[in-house]
Amino acid sequence: MAWPNKNKDMLYRRVGNSGLHVSAIGLGGWLTFGGHVDNEVTFACMKQAYDCGVNFFDTAESYANGQSEIVMGEAIRRFGWKRSDLVISTKLNWGMANGEILINNHGLSRKHIVEGTRASLERLQLEYVDIIYAHRPDRLTPMEETVRAFNHVIDKGWAFYWGTSEWSADEISEACGIAKQLGLVGPIVEQPLYNLLDRRKVEGEFQRLYTRCGIGLTTFSPLKMGLLSGKYNDATTEPPAGSRFSESQDRFANQVRRDWEKDEWSGVIQKVIKLKALADRLGFKLSQLALAWCLKNENVSAVITGASRPEQIVDNVQSLKLLPKLTPEILAEIDELLENKPALDPARQD
Repeated sequence: MAWPNKNKDMLYRRVGNSGLHVSAIGLGGWLTFGGHVDNEVTFACMKQAYDCGVNFFDTAESYANGQSEIVMGEAIRRFGWKRSDLVISTKLNWGMANGEILINNHGLSRKHIVEGTRASLERLQLEYVDIIYAHRPDRLTPMEETVRAFNHVIDKGWAFYWGTSEWSADEISEACGIAKQLGLVGPIVEQPLYNLLDRRKVEGEFQRLYTRCGIGLTTFSPLKMGLLSGKYNDATTEPPAGSRFSESQDRFANQVRRDWEKDEWSGVIQKVIKLKALADRLGFKLSQLALAWCLKNENVSAVITGASRPEQIVDNVQSLKLLPKLTPEILAEIDELLENKPALDPARQD
């Protein structure tokens, strides 16, 4: 169920099978806060988001080696926002900000979950976060240890809920099953990659998670590192030199390069060009179409966006006005254009 804000254009949605509500558009600090964007610009972006009705702000211990958490905490104090008006999330696993000997400063052991949570709260200068995520699975730590550790964090009042990020359906199901067996709190949310070009996991692999485990989604990379903003539409044969796609070493850019090596870049760009024509026909920007399309999925509680300029946030929030225009006919047209809608396994349908 989406809850409208009486004074703004924002919509609010419930996170999975919980009572927590987040703004349908969230603001994250993955590639910007504490790193590529000046702190004053970060403050301006957070203020603009808050003024637009955004209540959901996401970060992680690994973003900019902890600086993202520090800057986000500084913004909250600078503007004097009431803590109960905000939903703050952070993520644990990589742990680079927490010590010089990495071996116990990362992963999802009880030791790192407890110490990592306290370190994140210190950087944020907050008493608690609303959601704490397991930032990728840790297949070396027993699942029961991880589930019990996140419950300890909740029992201490350091977080209200816990979730997962980029876990498989089997891993999420295992965590939920262990929590139920032990009478503990299970994860309420998964944070996966999801956009018009990346649909397999959310729409295929996860198809039974939503009803079986009550999991909601706070998805990231809705514009696929800018590809779905249309800014690469003139680069029809290969990623342009100097772009993030051609030079970045993160795994998402690496995947695009692998696709490029398989001569798929040109085909993807041609599809993006057609998507832009559809967005133009609807009277919106391609980036707004990409965001609204993600939110048409009823399992998506929020789409986490990034911003390096306040005006980008205003544009993102305006995408909510496109939701009524994404009729079943328009969605079918998009599916036909992209040819990537996952086929559901009849044996796995409820």
